[in-house]
Amino acid sequence: MVKHQEKRRQVVIVGGGPVGAGLALDLGLRGISCVLVERRKTLQNIPKGQNLTQRTGEHFWFWGIDEDIANNLAMPKGYPIGEVTAYGNLMGEFWHATAGREVVRPYYHRANLRIPQYRVEEVLRAKLAKLPNVEMLMGYMATSITQDENGVRVEVIEDGGEQTITLLGDYLVGCDGGRSMVREQVGIAREGTDFDQVMLLVVFRSKQLHEALEARFPPRSTYRVMHPMHKGYWEFFGRIDVGEGWFFHAPVPLSALQDKDFDAHALIERSTGFQFECEFDYIGHWDLRVSVAQTYRAGRTFIAGDAAHTHPPYGGFGLNNGLEDARNLGWKLAANLQGWGGDGLLDSYTNERRPVFRDTGEDFIAARIKADAVFLDRYDPARDHDEFAKAWKARESEGGARAQRYEPNYEGSNVVAGAPGARCGAHGEHMFKARAGHHLAPQKLSNGRDVFDELGADFALLAFDADEENVKAIELAAKDLGVPMKTIRDSYSGGREAYEARLVLVRPDHFVAFAGDHAPDAHALAALAAGRA
Repeated sequence: MVKHQEKRRQVVIVGGGPVGAGLALDLGLRGISCVLVERRKTLQNIPKGQNLTQRTGEHFWFWGIDEDIANNLAMPKGYPIGEVTAYGNLMGEFWHATAGREVVRPYYHRANLRIPQYRVEEVLRAKLAKLPNVEMLMGYMATSITQDENGVRVEVIEDGGEQTITLLGDYLVGCDGGRSMVREQVGIAREGTDFDQVMLLVVFRSKQLHEALEARFPPRSTYRVMHPMHKGYWEFFGRIDVGEGWFFHAPVPLSALQDKDFDAHALIERSTGFQFECEFDYIGHWDLRVSVAQTYRAGRTFIAGDAAHTHPPYGGFGLNNGLEDARNLGWKLAANLQGWGGDGLLDSYTNERRPVFRDTGEDFIAARIKADAVFLDRYDPARDHDEFAKAWKARESEGGARAQRYEPNYEGSNVVAGAPGARCGAHGEHMFKARAGHHLAPQKLSNGRDVFDELGADFALLAFDADEENVKAIELAAKDLGVPMKTIRDSYSGGREAYEARLVLVRPDHFVAFAGDHAPDAHALAALAAGRA
């Protein structure tokens, strides 16, 4: 006999991977009731989404799970996260170990880290289990969605069972992956670049590989091989631990999908440049493409993570962007449900996040593949060794420069006081100056604490020797509009002058809504930041 229930929550989240779980946690900590629907009861121990940025570390800190994450690492704390890039194979003459994301560490409150995605999910699920306003339906799948101006209705069924549940909510968020049922049912189209290239993924164990690379290179976590035959596509190895655990990605012909005798071990040995023993744990394939949804919102339905954008695991952008989606959307949904956030705030989710991923996918991933292809076609050590050596040397600074340029920002957002004609995107420059639409950099306060330790979960007004009438005007405007905001007063000295602004209005996601010495219209500023302008 089929059993049926009906439940109402403020937000229904379909897809309980790290993005869906992160969103549920963000909402739950803000007092919003939500239900998380996930087909998998157990986690897949496939090491993806490992290269996490400093910004993602800030999310973990804000959600109160940073210590749990630190205790769940697969690699020794402090082990270098950077990469080695080699030409031909890992034993070849040409290689370099360039600077990476560590160059932007001073601009964030937390360090970057390396941890398998399934371990992040373990921590997130454990935290969610402690929140009474969050329900997890593990082992359930969504089958249909309807929505109107008043709310959403999601039908779910127990996977392999008879239990059915109707979930009613104010909003629905699809975090259900690249083949998102939510995205398809609400009619959101995608666009992007398809490289028409199949990629191999192998998870394996080999102490011999660890010993060989440890002896040859400085300690690193990723090893990338550029080979002329791949025309810009990479072969790359990633550490799962320090000792024997590895994953390997490489372009392969389409025929490899049907070839049961395809020799993955031989391909790995060609990429390393030497023979070694290994034990395989997993072999799979994926398609190399970059795609982004045309909008992240359709009525009362939103999409996030891979449901909104997909790309190859080049540069460690995927999970980081998905968790930023969750952090961006979480406070905006909560603001709307709590009555102080306008519909413009919800629209800003697409306006802010979509251009960032478009730039990430096309300008930082697809463009890098094309640039590598041009380099490999132009330079060949067999043809002109000295010319190649000079060109290879010139590439050594690219990693750090790329990290410095990758600075997602919302300057053109409809809910920040950005410069006229500004746009949202991933191109920028890290700096301590507080700029509307940009992430706030950390600074010490005169009490010895970091400004991040004082910000909290709501808006915060940083007032550094600012005009008191201006400060009170902003406080009054926020109060009149019901916008939760705290004021942090301090001197305009001790390093805080690096913000180059005496007034900085910081959003709940710790991006800057306004920065300047005077706010000419406090009420208009508060209304703008709350999406009610």
